[in-house]
Amino acid sequence: MKAMLLNRLGALEQNATPLELVNLPAPVPRKNEMLIKVSACGICHTELDEIEGRMPLNLPVVLGHQVVGRVEKAAAKSAFKIGDRVGVAWIHAACGACKFCLAGSENLCPHFRATGRDVNGGYAEYMTVAADFAYRIPEIFTDAEAAPLLCAGAIGYRSLRLAGWRDGENLGLTGFGASAHLVLKLARQQYPRANIFVFARSEQERNFAQELGAVWAGDAEAEAPEKLDAIIDTTPAWKPVLAALKNLAPGGRLVINAIRKDETDKASLLQLDYPGHLWLEKKIKSVANVTRQDVREFLTLAAQISLKPDMQEFPLEEANIALRELKARKIRGAKILRMA
Repeated sequence: MKAMLLNRLGALEQNATPLELVNLPAPVPRKNEMLIKVSACGICHTELDEIEGRMPLNLPVVLGHQVVGRVEKAAAKSAFKIGDRVGVAWIHAACGACKFCLAGSENLCPHFRATGRDVNGGYAEYMTVAADFAYRIPEIFTDAEAAPLLCAGAIGYRSLRLAGWRDGENLGLTGFGASAHLVLKLARQQYPRANIFVFARSEQERNFAQELGAVWAGDAEAEAPEKLDAIIDTTPAWKPVLAALKNLAPGGRLVINAIRKDETDKASLLQLDYPGHLWLEKKIKSVANVTRQDVREFLTLAAQISLKPDMQEFPLEEANIALRELKARKIRGAKILRMA
């Protein structure tokens, strides 16, 4: 099978083609696993963290954790059969027996395994997954439309719930990539009385946010025209976090939806001012991964309200081009790899 393989780590500025197009043997499913013929795979900012060494992983590895395809070989005693269209998300496995799994928080499982990090993912023509960690794709979506819903959409949905946001409140979105643009679309439909404010470095991203219904869009560190009840931060830096805390209303909630923050920007935290940033019972919460329930609920909701991403498609062989554009913030919604 064709696959885009990551063999070595390094900054994209020094290595513009970190992924190599190779031919690999198609994977053989183990017990309770099924073989999926991949048709589309979303590109996520987490893949930049993997490529540039901000996340531990074993090389070589096939990246990609927003995967849509069809069952090529079914697992025994599975609800899926050959030809069924399925999706695979970041959560590839959890132990099912620890206190977190038993409490429904399998995203915190110490044995959590991630697709495209701990096992080969969807930047390839085939992949395997346990049937219990695959999802039916609603018919309303094309393969490409469904791919970013599996991570960008599901993690945005989880972030919105953790923010405790309610209709009529002001919501801020810091950073405006694949996840934030889906949160904005979801919020506009589900919470019609709410105002949404977007903070982004790129003028193109700010214009895009206003096209989708943001009442205001400014720079990542700008002061909003109103205080905000909740803010979801999806940036890789610390400076926007401080700006977000300053923009929160008393009792406001900041949810950080980022798997890593830039260590070179850590000095920004020294500027934390307790009265200006944290006082008046402001709250900070992080988002860690997703559960299967998050993915199932979001796919169902997205189908019910016809929530579809804006996106740009690339052939598998152009994965490096798409990643370089993502690093350069050339983003309008989600980026998707399509198999031939």
